[in-house]
Amino acid sequence: MATDGSVLEVSLSAVVANWRKLCSLHPGAVAGVVKADAYGLGAVHVAPALHAAGCRHFFTAQFDEAMAIRALVPGAMVAALNGPPPDAEYEYLANDVTPVLGSLAAIDRWTTQARSLGRTLPVILHVDTGMHRLGLPPAEISVLADDPGRLDGLTLLYVMTHLVSAELPDDPQNAHQLARFAAACARLPPAPRSIANSSGIFLGPAFASDLARPGAALYGINPTPHAENPMRPVARLLAPVLQIRDVPADETVGYNATWRAARPSRIATAAIGYADGWLRAHSNRGHARFDGAPVPLVGRVSMDLCTYDVTDHPRIVPGDRLELLGPAFGPDAAAEVAGTNGYEILTFMGMRIARVYVA
Repeated sequence: MATDGSVLEVSLSAVVANWRKLCSLHPGAVAGVVKADAYGLGAVHVAPALHAAGCRHFFTAQFDEAMAIRALVPGAMVAALNGPPPDAEYEYLANDVTPVLGSLAAIDRWTTQARSLGRTLPVILHVDTGMHRLGLPPAEISVLADDPGRLDGLTLLYVMTHLVSAELPDDPQNAHQLARFAAACARLPPAPRSIANSSGIFLGPAFASDLARPGAALYGINPTPHAENPMRPVARLLAPVLQIRDVPADETVGYNATWRAARPSRIATAAIGYADGWLRAHSNRGHARFDGAPVPLVGRVSMDLCTYDVTDHPRIVPGDRLELLGPAFGPDAAAEVAGTNGYEILTFMGMRIARVYVA
């Protein structure tokens, strides 16, 4: 690909391999969560690859994200986790997008729609067991338990919840949520259940259900941060070197002169910056790699450019590409440097970064 900017290489075969590994660990079905443009990696490429491998359940956050992949995954369930706003029922039905309902008001709108059409409508119910964002709270579960007719006209494809701390296997919140979910489901009509996210799949048999919903693990983010990453790396980020210049000792580099050369130095300027999603928090802390060796990032990350000390890498010349993400330094490692998580590293990748899909 001809580009003067950075390139994100995405291995679709690695995404599929990660999905298959998760399938081997979970007795129920395993969905593909492709929200946020498949965590920044390109949902219109990732979703068809998973579908070809046998995935038949997909989750997005928003309706527009669901529409972007709906025609690409024929016969599969595509659900929007954020749920439909008022008066959006027809669009969901017309386009075969499954709504995730997390409030009595949303349920009432859908039962009204079912009555007006004279047929039952498929939905997923979201039960809040401790996240306190979306989902039916205990008081609304009680209302449904006392008035089950309120669900007339709806086919419950799944009842789901979302784990708060699944990446921390010893967190008592996990067992607490599991108990709350079981209690809530006991008060609702029988329906298949969906519990585990990426990390939840690794919590053991108690967290198995009819449908797991992994996202991050598909894209190489470690679902078990307390242990070695069991997933294959998926993304490789390359930034081209635009210029190399000699900087005398005691001269500074970049905005606000936050880095000063302790020796005569060679500084490479690479075409990536925070406008591309490479976080400013990497300033003076991060590094790239070249031929497997680390190359320190020096000075501030600016909007379009980063500067690297290549004094100890005389082979680097303009046109070479520095590896910012790769097998030896993935999203989790980059996140640790920046004080964030791997999710943010991937989803911040801007549209100026060309996506290239490789085996």
